[in-house]
Parts: sequence; C-alpha cells; structure tokens
Amino acid sequence: MSVIQLPKRHRRAMSSLLLLVAALLFNDVQAAEPVSPDLGKELRLAAMIGDTETVAALLDEGVPVDSANEFGKTALMIAVESDDLETVALLLTRGANVNARTVASCTPLTFAAEHGNIAITAVLIERGANVHDRTRSGWDPLMIASRYGIADMAEQLLFRGADPKASDGDGRTGLMLAAAHGQVEVVDLLIEAGAELESRDREGETALLIAADAGHWHVVKALLDAGADVDARDGLGATPLILAISQDHPDAARLLLERGADPNLQDEDGTTALMEAVVTDHAELIRLLLSYRADPALTNSDGLTAADLAKQRGNQEAAALLAQRPSSP
Repeated sequence: MSVIQLPKRHRRAMSSLLLLVAALLFNDVQAAEPVSPDLGKELRLAAMIGDTETVAALLDEGVPVDSANEFGKTALMIAVESDDLETVALLLTRGANVNARTVASCTPLTFAAEHGNIAITAVLIERGANVHDRTRSGWDPLMIASRYGIADMAEQLLFRGADPKASDGDGRTGLMLAAAHGQVEVVDLLIEAGAELESRDREGETALLIAADAGHWHVVKALLDAGADVDARDGLGATPLILAISQDHPDAARLLLERGADPNLQDEDGTTALMEAVVTDHAELIRLLLSYRADPALTNSDGLTAADLAKQRGNQEAAALLAQRPSSP
C-alpha cells in the first residue's frame, strides 16, 4: 500500500514524521559544517592576549582546539610564547596537542625553551611533551636551553631524559652551543650529565676549540677541568691555543698554556700560535708564547718564520721580541 492509499489521519502522521526526519538531517548537516576560519583566528588572538575566558567560550562553541595558522602555529604555541600559564593549562585540559608541530617543526616545548619559561616547560612535560623532538634546524629543547644559558630548564630537561649527546644539523651538541655562548653553568650541568667532551661538529671543532675561539676562558677552564684534550685540532689542524691567539684572547691563551698546551703545534698551513700573535700585532701574546718556549724558527707552508712575518708587516716590536730569549714562566 502506498502513502497515498493510507487513511487520511495516517498520511498526516507520516508527513509529520518525514518533516521531523528532514529537520534532524538538516541539523546534522549544519553541525557537520566546518567552523569558520575566522573563529580559529579569533581563538589564537585570544590566546595571544591572554583572554582565557574568550578562549574557553570559543572552545565551547566548537572551535577546534588545535586550529592552526598558515605556519602551523596553534593557540597552545601562542600561549606558550606569551608566557601565559593559565591559558596553556586550559588548552591542555581541553585536549590541545602537546606535541603539535609548525611547518618548521617547532613544538610547544621548543617554544617554551626559547622563552625560558620553567613553569610552562614543566607543565608541558607533565602532559607528555616529547623532550627529544627537534626543530627543522635540528635543535631539541635542551640545545635551545643550553644556547641561551637557561640552567634551571636544562637541569629540568636532563632530569626528564633529554640527551646531552644529541647534535643538531651542524653536528653541534648542547655542550658546544653552551660553550660558544659562554654559558659555563650549563656547561657544568651537561658535563655532569655525560656530555661527550670530544664530540665534533661538521667543521671538526670540539667544545674546547669553540670556547677558545670565542675567548670564553671560564668555559675553557671548565672543559679542561673535565679532561678535554688541550691540543685538540679542528678540521684545518688548528689547536685551541692557535684559535685563542688568532682571535686575540690572552686570558684563554694563558690558561691553555698553563694547562700544558703545546705552543709549537702547527695547522695544515704550518701556522703556529706565535705566527698568529705576530699577525695580530699582539706583543703581550708574543712575550707569553716565547716564555713558554715557542720556537721562532718554525716555518709555515710558504717557508716563512714568525720573524719573517714580522718583517713583512713592518712590526719592529715583534721582530725585536723574537730576537730575544725570554726566561721561562
């Protein structure tokens, strides 16, 4: 029997049922429609300014908690950058992805490391943030904290299992990054945690070579105290002493010599620390090296001695010093 053949009262009931089903289907279609991108942007803006109430209201309206901008940055990441612990906690409670990534592979935890927020870092880790995740350049949170000298954060990350031996895209470890920026407190923490003293980056440099080149004598001391090779060589054969002299860092140079650095080692071009001192016109360093028995008779790959270089440069003071034989220190 067709609907038309049904009694009138039954046809009315059937029509009402069909209308109800149609209304329910329409409502389902409406609910399935994607949230306006403008609302996602509004969520991120609210997170940026710390408007937690608006963030909560938008989430209640159905705005996806992980709605991201064109760079992949979510409201959680923005709240982290804003050092807004309250909004961070709310977003995590509402299901925000603690390990979401931007197009550059940054995560909420790497943002927290960059901004040095210890409390937010702790909350993120408690909620499952991966301490080993890296940015596109290969930096993990520990490397970032090491570079910026955030000792409390580095200690926190190490306690949570961060790897002090990991290296970035250039082969640099957290220890090297800390050494390059003179972060001696973090250097001590990393050494204690088992960082490798003689790891090398793509240029063949160790943490000690990097610290000597930058003139961070206190980092040089910490590394030598831990047993770093005082005569390590980089990819071009230069030693920490040669680098310290070439960059005019007398404190680091003196410390290296006091710890047994060989003043007569030569790089692949035959250059010695003494030659570097002549080239940099640093009389104090020339005196220092000669007092540690640096040999002025050594020649470089061009067959030139330190005295020859002094003559070429017209440096009469250096030439006079090289003609002397100062007593040992």
